Amino acid sequence: MRQLVLDLGLAPAPSLDNFVVQGNEAVCAHLRAWLHERPRSPLPVYLWGPAGSGKTHLLRALAQALADAGEAVGWLDARVAAPQPFDERWSAVLLDDVHAFGAPQQAAAFNWFVNAQSPVAGPQRAVLATGDRPPADLPLRDDLRSRLGWGLVFQLQPLNEAARRAVLQRAAAARGLTLSEELVEYLLARFARDLSSLMTLLERLDDYALRTQRALTTALVRDMLSED
Repeated sequence: MRQLVLDLGLAPAPSLDNFVVQGNEAVCAHLRAWLHERPRSPLPVYLWGPAGSGKTHLLRALAQALADAGEAVGWLDARVAAPQPFDERWSAVLLDDVHAFGAPQQAAAFNWFVNAQSPVAGPQRAVLATGDRPPADLPLRDDLRSRLGWGLVFQLQPLNEAARRAVLQRAAAARGLTLSEELVEYLLARFARDLSSLMTLLERLDDYALRTQRALTTALVRDMLSED
């Protein structure tokens, strides 16, 4: 019988403070400044880069910061099958991984964009979006694609090897785990090296180590894969 383990939420939530800024100093500085502006600029912002470059981390960090300030935001990603109508209470619109949007998400995103930038009542709201390519190359309807390129566009740079190792070690430490250099080498040599994949792998390892009451070792990784 497997031991049941409670999810204690040890992994830190995405924030601007725990984002590794190396190579992306300009975009992080802009987002911090935007959060503290009064009134905030309604100029749209689009972040793009490959998987693991931190796009969703930054967008979720903004959503959390706004929520902590007592503000409501509109959030849309490809997993939302039935997007809700635009809500006048939102202070910003956040669109994640727009390159993956199907027809329902594109229609909602365009509606939200128009209502945010040309509201019936209240001030303009900023639209902050992410994707895996420049706005002009997005496989989206023309009216949405053109609007996503209206404002500021930032290309995110993936972390280099040393920074990726440091982030992996820090994420493990935040969960109360210790990753030996040997284990880090093993993981980087055998698994996808983008940061999002590594974070997903670390979560799986944490869960498996808790269920089996074992330390993180290469043997544990092999046993987890064998069990899968």
